[in-house]
Amino acid sequence: MPRPSAALLAALLALVPPMLTAVPAAAQVRIKDIADVEGIRDNQLVGYGLVVGLNGTGDAIDSAVFTRESLIGMLERLGVNTRDQAAKLQTKNVAAVMVTANLPPFVHPGSRIDIAVSALGNAKDLTGGTLLVSSLLAADGEVYAVAQGAVTTGAVAARGAASSVTRGVPTAGRIANGATVEREIGYDLATHGALHLGLRNPDLTTAMRMAEAINHAFGGGTAHATDPRTVAVELAGRDVIESLARIEELRVEPDNAAVVVIDEASGTIVMGSNVRVSTVAIAQGNLTIRVTETPQVSQPGPLSNGTTAIVPRTNIQVDDQHNRRLGILSGNVTLHDLVAGLNSLGVGPRDMITILQSIKAAGALQAELQVR
Repeated sequence: MPRPSAALLAALLALVPPMLTAVPAAAQVRIKDIADVEGIRDNQLVGYGLVVGLNGTGDAIDSAVFTRESLIGMLERLGVNTRDQAAKLQTKNVAAVMVTANLPPFVHPGSRIDIAVSALGNAKDLTGGTLLVSSLLAADGEVYAVAQGAVTTGAVAARGAASSVTRGVPTAGRIANGATVEREIGYDLATHGALHLGLRNPDLTTAMRMAEAINHAFGGGTAHATDPRTVAVELAGRDVIESLARIEELRVEPDNAAVVVIDEASGTIVMGSNVRVSTVAIAQGNLTIRVTETPQVSQPGPLSNGTTAIVPRTNIQVDDQHNRRLGILSGNVTLHDLVAGLNSLGVGPRDMITILQSIKAAGALQAELQVR
C-alpha cells in the first residue's frame, strides 16, 4: 500500500484542531450568562398612587373608601377643600393603584426606571390614565424614586349593550421610564479584595469547571468552589473591574441534572438532555365509543290517512385501538430515543404525561420528575 505524501499528512493534521475544538465550543457558555456576583442585586420598591383621566372606568367612590380619602387628601394639598362635600364626589375617572419597580444596582440619582401599575380597587380599565406623583419606598421605609406618567396597558376592551370583549389585563399596566431615582444604594465594587460568583442553577460540576477556567486564566489558587452555588475568587491585589470583565468572558460547559418538568394544566413537557430510561415496554390505547343519530322521516302514502312519523336510526361504533402494540424502549436510551419511541406510539402530550409518570413509578426513568 503506498504511503500518503507528507503534504497530504500535513493537510489532514491541519484539519484536526478545528474538528476537536468545534464540538465542545458549541456547548460552552460565558460565565456572565450562568453566574452573578454575589451582593450585586436589584432592590424592590413599592408605592401607592392615583390614576386620573380614565373614561368612566375608575373606582366606584362609594365603595372604594381608600380612593375617596386619597382623592380628598390630594385635593386638600392642592388647596381645594372637598371634605365637607365628600358625599357629592361621584367621579368614576379616578383609580387607586399600587406602583412597583425594581431598582437596579449602580443607578444614580436622576436615572429613569420602568414601573408597573396595578389597580387596587374595583376599576375596570386603566387605559389612557395618568399616574400622579407617587413616592416609591424600599423595605427600609425610605423613598428611593418618584413615579409619574401615562399608563399603558396593552389590553383591548370593547363593550356593548349586550356583551363585552376583553383581551389582556386592562387593570394592570406599565410606564416606561416612569420613575426618577432620588437616592442610590451604594455598593463599592472596586474596593473588594475577593469576589463570590453565584450560579443561577446550582451544580457542583459546573462550579468546579468555573474554578478551573478562572485558575487557568489567572493562575492556580485564584478560585475554588465552596459549594454547588458559589465560587470564591481571590483577586490578590488585581484590579477588580478589569479582573471581573475578564472572568465574565471565560467559557465553561455547564452540567445539568436529569430533570423532566410536566405542566399538567397546559400539557407542556420539558426534558433535559441527560434524561435516561432503562429497558421498559410501553402500551398505550384508548377506548372510543361513537354514537351517531341519523333520524329518518316516514312519509305515509297518498290518500292513506296516515301521519308523518320520525323513525330513529342509531349507529354505534366502538374503537378499542386493538392495532396498538407494545413498544419496547431499550436500556439507557437518550432523550432523542425516548421522544422518538413515544412518538412512534402515536401518543399526544396528555397521554405522554401519564406514560412518563408510569415509567417513573416503575423505576425506569432515571431523572427527577417535577409535576406542576
